[in-house]
Amino acid sequence: MRQRISLPSFFSRQFPGGSSLQGDLDRMFDALARGGAWPMHTPETGLLAPDMNVKETATGIEITAELPGVSEDDVDISVDGRTVTIKGEKKAEHEEKEADYHLVERSYGSFMRSFTLPFDADMSKVDAEFKKGVLTVSLPRPPEAEQTARKIKVRAKD
Repeated sequence: MRQRISLPSFFSRQFPGGSSLQGDLDRMFDALARGGAWPMHTPETGLLAPDMNVKETATGIEITAELPGVSEDDVDISVDGRTVTIKGEKKAEHEEKEADYHLVERSYGSFMRSFTLPFDADMSKVDAEFKKGVLTVSLPRPPEAEQTARKIKVRAKD
């Protein structure tokens, strides 16, 4: 039998759209327990949670974000010292008119993610590419942040 944990009253407070933090956490853990992932769009909040990966490369940091259905014009990237923020909005509308019906479907949502870098980024060298719904942001490591490895000799002591 599954045991539910009751969180303090702050977590059960209702947010605009009728969701609560406790409800969102319950849905997230239920989805993970079923082997799924956190949904990209939650209808209750209108928020998106796109998959993003951060990896260190030989030249710096690379962030990739899967943003299907989002236009590159609706993505905003900002760099402030060691913080990179990626935010955007997805808007979609579908309309069908026939003799006996009229169908209009709209969906929207926004997202924002921030990452802290291990170095101050050189904003003049930051590059972003959007291809087939995948955003790739490259943040080159400045020369002063390069770590130089030094071999240390190990001595035996009698």
